[in-house]
Amino acid sequence: MPDLRLVHTSALDAEDLEAVRRMRIEAFAGEFGDDDWEHSRGGMHVLAQEDGAIVAHAAVVQRRLLYGGRALRAGYVEGVAVRADQRRRGLGVALMTALDAILRGAYDIGALGATDAAIPLYEAHGWRRWRGPLSALTPDGIVPTPDSAGAVFVLELGVPLDLDAALTCDWRDGDVW
Repeated sequence: MPDLRLVHTSALDAEDLEAVRRMRIEAFAGEFGDDDWEHSRGGMHVLAQEDGAIVAHAAVVQRRLLYGGRALRAGYVEGVAVRADQRRRGLGVALMTALDAILRGAYDIGALGATDAAIPLYEAHGWRRWRGPLSALTPDGIVPTPDSAGAVFVLELGVPLDLDAALTCDWRDGDVW
C-alpha cells in the first residue's frame, strides 16, 4: 500500500502541485480542466505516494451551503482520483477514510459531486444522495441547478438533514457542484 500524506495546499511545493495536477488529468482521461484544478486548492489534501510518485489524491475544501435558513460550513470533497494502474487496491477507501477524520473534526456537513463510477465508494462511507432541489447562489441570485440532480452526495455530521429539502451551494467558476 502506498504511503499516505496529509497536507494543506500551502505546504505543497510547485513540483508536488504539478505532479498532482498531471496525475488527475491522467486519471480523469483528460476530462479535467483549469476550474477543476482550482476547486481542489486551498484545503487539505490526502496524497498517496509510491516510489516517489503520486498515485492517488483527494482534497477537502471549505464551502458554504445554504440549508434550512442557515449557511453551513461544508467540507467539500474534490479531486478524488486514483491513477489507472493503481485502481482496485483500496486507495479510494484509504483516501476517503483519511478525509472522514478531517470532515468530522471541522465541518457541519460533508458534500461532494459524484461521478457514477465513484458512487459505491461514497455510499460505503456513509454518504447519501441528495434528493431535494439544488441551486447555486450566483452573482445573479439563486439559480436552480437541475443538471446536478442525482450527483450531489452529503455526509451528515453535526446538523440533521432532510435529504428532500432545498440545498444551495456558494458560487464558483466552472461546475458549481
